Amino acid sequence: MTAIDRPDALAPGGAPDQAGTTILALPKGRILAECAPLLARAGVVAHPDTFDEDSRALRFPTSDPALDVVRVRSFDVATFVAFGGAALGICGADVLMEFDYSEIYAPLDLGIGACRISVAEPAATIGRDDPAFWSRVRVATKYPAIARRHFATRGVQAEIVHLNGAMELAPSLGLARLIVDLVATGGTLRANGLVETEVIAPVTSRLIVNRTALKTRPEEIGAWIARFAAALPS
Repeated sequence: MTAIDRPDALAPGGAPDQAGTTILALPKGRILAECAPLLARAGVVAHPDTFDEDSRALRFPTSDPALDVVRVRSFDVATFVAFGGAALGICGADVLMEFDYSEIYAPLDLGIGACRISVAEPAATIGRDDPAFWSRVRVATKYPAIARRHFATRGVQAEIVHLNGAMELAPSLGLARLIVDLVATGGTLRANGLVETEVIAPVTSRLIVNRTALKTRPEEIGAWIARFAAALPS
């Protein structure tokens, strides 16, 4: 009997039927679909509801009886791993840059979820003045730490308008001059009259590990790292 056939698989959000189950945190949203083939190459078949975001369950069994998956907000993956709610996780490098948890070790770049974190502004304001002379700028973003660090390197104080979405509206509504956000195709920027002016960093998703789990269970956690490493394209 596989883990998918276990009775608890009928209610994937339920507690596992054995103690000591390793938890892997996966992000909701755009990266989730790319996790499925990666897991399959690592020899893990997740419960089908794992990738159905209409499912209200948050915890799911897998074909490996020692592994369960939890599905959380992308920004929360790092927090779940850092504080020991999950031993392993998959999250974007943008999340790691923003939170910089010392409790997290990121051994593998999984090469999925490729995008970039960028600065954008309205096409109409580009060239009106020289950013080299700015001392202060208002920025709308869900990445306050990244934005502050980026502008601080230029001697510019970033006044942050912290938004969790719809950053593209901020300049046209007078909330901020610039935005800092994830960009994939740039289509949403163009649709809202914005231009990507600077790439702060390229972003891909990483396998992350709780350092304490790796230290106290080195063989088990090390084996998972090895399985994911073997699942990467050569």
